[in-house]
Amino acid sequence: MTKLSGREIADGAPAGWVYMLGALHARLRTGDFPTGLALVAAIGAAAEAADHHPDLDLRYTYVDVWLASHDVGAVTGRDLRLAATISKLAEQAGVTVDPAGPVRIEMALDTPDHRKVLPFWAAVLGADQRAEEDFADEVRRDDRAVPPVWFQKSGSEEPRQRWHPDVWLDPSQVQPRIEAALAAGGTLVSDAEAPAFWVLADPEGNRMCLCTSQERQ
Repeated sequence: MTKLSGREIADGAPAGWVYMLGALHARLRTGDFPTGLALVAAIGAAAEAADHHPDLDLRYTYVDVWLASHDVGAVTGRDLRLAATISKLAEQAGVTVDPAGPVRIEMALDTPDHRKVLPFWAAVLGADQRAEEDFADEVRRDDRAVPPVWFQKSGSEEPRQRWHPDVWLDPSQVQPRIEAALAAGGTLVSDAEAPAFWVLADPEGNRMCLCTSQERQ
């Protein structure tokens, strides 16, 4: 299977599905546990028939779905096809796909030499150092028990902020988040890289980024 670009994924994904951190995500608003359980069973049967299996997280009022082709390490056409099947199953069950639901967090550590500190963070998090070209400066766990950690090149001058969170979300949710952050006393530090990411800071100057898959490889 061929790895799809961010643009190909955005163009081919069903309504409400969001591409973030190498996977296609959806939150299915079931409203109650029995509906969610029945929907998970239906998705499981469809996944078995397609011989392609998503990651599912069943909660009281929703089901989260993650789709990626593990043999390729990216989203492929089979993921888009299964996403379309899942959306159809959700529609038949009277379940909506909520684009505001999926949010992913990754942590960025600013460091002048990531090779020096990366093995330590892989060890304490029980995570794997990624060998692929796209993730050479990252550690992550496949079970998503902890957020991925990536290492951003920085200078060594002190004082400097070392950690910042990257919050990934659907592009439609960025402006409401920015407005809420400003209303809560934050500041918009930079939108120079928008729509890939926006830099915000809390009232004490601690920074974070709101990220989307737009205009990325």
